[in-house]
Amino acid sequence: MRKLSMEELGRKSVSEFKTADKTPLVLVLDNIRSMHNVGSVFRTADAFLLQGIALCGYTPVPPHRDIHKTALGATDTVAWEYFPTTLEAVQQLQSQGYQVLAVEQAAGSIMLDAFQPGAQPLALVFGNEVSGVEASVMAVVNGCLEIPQLGMKHSLNISVSTGIVVWDIFTKWKHSL
Repeated sequence: MRKLSMEELGRKSVSEFKTADKTPLVLVLDNIRSMHNVGSVFRTADAFLLQGIALCGYTPVPPHRDIHKTALGATDTVAWEYFPTTLEAVQQLQSQGYQVLAVEQAAGSIMLDAFQPGAQPLALVFGNEVSGVEASVMAVVNGCLEIPQLGMKHSLNISVSTGIVVWDIFTKWKHSL
């Protein structure tokens, strides 16, 4: 085996990325504290050509060197918007036809492996590293996804959770075409 060269990988330029058809998925970050987590989410959004990111509340916004450290340029490709509150972002996305789902451990949540996305565009809300998705947001989302976990710990880092959920939904959409 040999690793592929950058030319063989066929990576998009910034302008090609911006004009490419996007995966109909928006990530909503609900008061995320860590700039490294924010940068990692940008990188995941770039990897799967996502529609964009909503940065809410006290979630840090680009440009910042600590976001750039993990985003590695994805803040230049992925569209993002800032909202003073996550509730505002969720309500706007719902008014634009998005099905908004929290990624949280909650009563009535759907386990990720059992979830089948439809054709409707999705927005996924990822909560604060300590307190999770705000109660006011949980009251208005269209549903909740939960990542099945079997160990002693009952949470994952937001950047890990984002990668797992985005990959799962991306592959389900890809196989349903």
